Amino acid sequence: MSRKHKLKSSTSHQRKTHRALMTGIGGLAAAAAVVLWLAVPTTSAEAADVIVYKTSTCGCCKKWVALLREDGLEVNVVTVPNTQPVQSRVGVPRNLGSCHTAVVGDYWVEGHVPVDLVKRLREEKPADISGIAVPGMPAGSPGMESPNPVRYDVLAYTKDGKTTVYAKR
Repeated sequence: MSRKHKLKSSTSHQRKTHRALMTGIGGLAAAAAVVLWLAVPTTSAEAADVIVYKTSTCGCCKKWVALLREDGLEVNVVTVPNTQPVQSRVGVPRNLGSCHTAVVGDYWVEGHVPVDLVKRLREEKPADISGIAVPGMPAGSPGMESPNPVRYDVLAYTKDGKTTVYAKR
């Protein structure tokens, strides 16, 4: 066998091995995604007033949870490796995402929403809203206290896919 043919065979074998390995890794990644998806708790909303899904490293989320509890809400915290699967499952649009996701009755609450608005959502139970959000992490929002707070909007996401202003802060 010529040297050129040996190199070609070796390269072809390497490509096949690499492809098989990548397929295996892709399969493992897909399996891991399914396991993570299935591992995301589906705790009933009746178990607590608010169920908060957050990562273990988020300090501002802990502050937001403390504010909810200080205001008398019963809060269950579920630590997840990534909040995106939860956001997808409950229907939070990507542009409204933040650092933590909460489930409040039949609604989702994304980010640093003021406690009075969480309570208002629970009490009023608007039929046309899927959830409310404070996208990003604005300085001065609950849990993001700052000497230089900014004005921000709390947005409502309607069941027909529109975003409206729920409140201004």
